[in-house]
Amino acid sequence: MAQTFSSLGAPEPLAAALAARGYETPTPVQEAVQQEEARGRDLLVSARTGSGKTVAFGLAVAPQLLPLPKAGKPLALVVAPTRELAQQVSRELAWLFAQARVATCVGGADVGRELRALKDGVHIVVGTPGRLCDHLERKSLQLTALKALILDEADEMLDLGFRDELTQILSAAPEGRRTLLFSATIPPEIEQLAKKYTRDALRLTVNPPAQAHADIEIKAHLVAPREREHAVVNSLRFHEAPAAIVFCATRDGVSHLAQSLTERGFAAVALSGELTQSERTRALHALRDHRARVLVATDVAARGLDLPDVSLIIQADPPQNAEVLQHRSGRTGRAGRKGVCVLLVPPAARRPVESMLRKAGLRVAFTPPPDADVIRVRDRDRLVREIEALLREPAEEDLALARLLLRERDPELMAAALVKLRREALPAPEDLPFTAELLKKAKSGSVRPPAFGGATSRSAPGSSRPDSPPASRPHAPASRPHAPPAAPASGSGPPQSRPAARSPKPEARSPAGGPARAGGVWFRVNVGRSRNADPRWLLPILCRRGGVDRRQIGRIEVMADETRFEVAAAAALHFGRAARKPDTKDPNIRITPVDA
Repeated sequence: MAQTFSSLGAPEPLAAALAARGYETPTPVQEAVQQEEARGRDLLVSARTGSGKTVAFGLAVAPQLLPLPKAGKPLALVVAPTRELAQQVSRELAWLFAQARVATCVGGADVGRELRALKDGVHIVVGTPGRLCDHLERKSLQLTALKALILDEADEMLDLGFRDELTQILSAAPEGRRTLLFSATIPPEIEQLAKKYTRDALRLTVNPPAQAHADIEIKAHLVAPREREHAVVNSLRFHEAPAAIVFCATRDGVSHLAQSLTERGFAAVALSGELTQSERTRALHALRDHRARVLVATDVAARGLDLPDVSLIIQADPPQNAEVLQHRSGRTGRAGRKGVCVLLVPPAARRPVESMLRKAGLRVAFTPPPDADVIRVRDRDRLVREIEALLREPAEEDLALARLLLRERDPELMAAALVKLRREALPAPEDLPFTAELLKKAKSGSVRPPAFGGATSRSAPGSSRPDSPPASRPHAPASRPHAPPAAPASGSGPPQSRPAARSPKPEARSPAGGPARAGGVWFRVNVGRSRNADPRWLLPILCRRGGVDRRQIGRIEVMADETRFEVAAAAALHFGRAARKPDTKDPNIRITPVDA
């Protein structure tokens, strides 16, 4: 018979609050902390993300906090690594302890409001290490009445360099308090911290590594480095998740990829450490209320964020280690829901990724990423289902308009127009010719993936510290694509007529993989090789600025300080007029005709 919160001894106010929220059966970690052997003891708890750790430590410390006295000095202190996690924990504890005063103290928030809350009296304080230490130094946070101290995601706090702050907080807490450490993983550094600051802590490992991804389908795709962004597009299009997170290794990578996805028609927002608190909050709210469907983020989003609708994780840059892999993938498959995690792996990173997967207890075979043809087939099936759904119980007003349209028009043409309308709303899938060639060679055995540590791509693990600018970025712009340098003076005439002595040999590409269109009109944009220009991220910008689709853009030639491209003759006049208009999104990108 399944256990209930009441049968495990949960205090009546908490059991009632859980029932009101629809929680009937405890998760494994919630059950573990209420066992007889765990009551009243210090705890070192390892449980996967999404397993209900916040409610678990609320249940664990409830006997020390209830009945709640008059609000004054805090009875419980929760320390979390990030602002978002601290705010989430604060919201959870506020409804779990309905009569308690819960204060949140995080960097980037109004310190005056925090000071007033602490002065008025609280029962529970939740905060980030830096801001909590600030309040300790101000004497506005007094821990003399503290009965329980909880470190949530303690390993992440050490990874982020908060060792000194944690030491200061732990040293300021009274000796008689309970100390509970919760995390998805317990590395040796955490065990050492527990040994020093806890009393005979009980170790609880609720989810062994093999079970950590039980509700998550892991997919690994070998991808040519230059087609990494296209593979992200195809993965998003193939799975069509209601909400997805795409992880990048660096802030610059997040900014570039989020803009590129937006240009392609995805509702995407960015989240990285360089954003202000209000910007980060807006991005998360956009994903939660479905105004955005894709969150592009650094590993700042890999811990603690509760985004229940996320059913797809794409690791555009491979994780640095097995722990990061686990935390990233743990953003989906939460609380019993199913999820998919896609790893996009360049050849140079294949071996370390395979090692990470083995360490995490996962057996994953590398498969080809979805290509454009596969996505078009899925689109056909989706469109049929969507249009069939539209046929159910149409409004009388819609039927009247349909009858009017069909009086003088062919029904088959009308259905084709509807299909076209629905299809054009979808971002276009991408061809992956370099990845196909790579997989063909790997299958034939003519090319073996290099051992990690040789020539690596930008997306190789360890190429740069997460959430920090990379040392070099060979496959992405050095600065944001909407802020290139001023356009240099350039000669007139089409690119192929320029003397070789005056310009380095251009890098010529056609987005469709074919020859340039005959009779096309040439334009220039003031971004070139000196700013790491690449047709893959320029093409969506050119299409948006000129009001055309990619079929009207022909040959693209990247030169030293500018890029020249061909526009189909039939669209050139419209393109030129649209591209001349001021653009608030990319104000420094200037597009002019080559013969201007």
